[in-house]
Amino acid sequence: WWSVPTGLGRGRQAEGMSGGGVGAGGGVLGAGSSYQRFVRTALEQTRLRTALTPHPSQEKFRLIRANDDAAVLDALSFTAPKIRLLRSLTVEKKNSVQVLDFAAFSEPEYDLPIFCANAFTTPAQSIVVLDLNPLYDITEDRDYKDKYYRNLMPLIQKYSELLPWGGKITSESLRFFSPIVIWTIFEPTERNHHVLYSALMDYYKAWLQLTDQAAEENNKTKVVRNREAQHRYLTWRAEKDPGFPLLKKLIGESYAKDLVTEFLFEGVHSLGSKSFLDYFPEYARDDGTVNKKRSMIGKSFEARPWDATGEFIGGKDAE
Repeated sequence: WWSVPTGLGRGRQAEGMSGGGVGAGGGVLGAGSSYQRFVRTALEQTRLRTALTPHPSQEKFRLIRANDDAAVLDALSFTAPKIRLLRSLTVEKKNSVQVLDFAAFSEPEYDLPIFCANAFTTPAQSIVVLDLNPLYDITEDRDYKDKYYRNLMPLIQKYSELLPWGGKITSESLRFFSPIVIWTIFEPTERNHHVLYSALMDYYKAWLQLTDQAAEENNKTKVVRNREAQHRYLTWRAEKDPGFPLLKKLIGESYAKDLVTEFLFEGVHSLGSKSFLDYFPEYARDDGTVNKKRSMIGKSFEARPWDATGEFIGGKDAE
């Protein structure tokens, strides 16, 4: 799907991500196991802590009709105090595939990590990425890492064996991952999805708690820095979106482009003016266009490249 890691190794991981869609209710996950359950519960948990207001993007994308009558897309987006954008997209295709794309972005006055939950399920396998994506490079910014991840390490210690590392991934993807990221592939049984649901809720509640505790930044320079860091993230995600071909097939190219830039990664046009190549010049082709090739930069990692304390140890297993 569009929000699973780019830079994956070849093989079943890459093959499994070439298509996409979500089906709720009866089908891939089984009755009562739809990703819609997480969306509803997450919104309920959020409303217990803050007031949600529909985001302007919701009006345009709330009712999306797919060209394929068997596929159902559901898009929700909100704002709240401290939260610039809280949005969810599911694409439901009964007895076929199911996808969850749920993310939460803070206002630039806060340097909070970005909550990111993405799941792609077929009858054969489920591919999942779950993380609190760091706003800054935690291999260089130790203070940021300690501020947000030191106390979150018990999350990955709880789930790393239940939801094991999904296989080879390159540093191209790791640039936006944290030490608590769950990147996994598993058989879509009821038991496994029960574990996944538990992880989704634990991670989201952790993000909500960080949001509750966050103090507003009054230093204008730091607010500008936060805004640019979030814009850099959005620019990367919008450009490297691997699910665009599916969206294009389901709703047409023009609407799919709008959905990516105005809903999934809303802010890419408003939070900053830099382009993808301004942030990532290593992807420039000789003619000035963006090299669309994936998995092109950096070492690959077969195993989790962080230790139990969150220290990066990738060099030991890198290829």
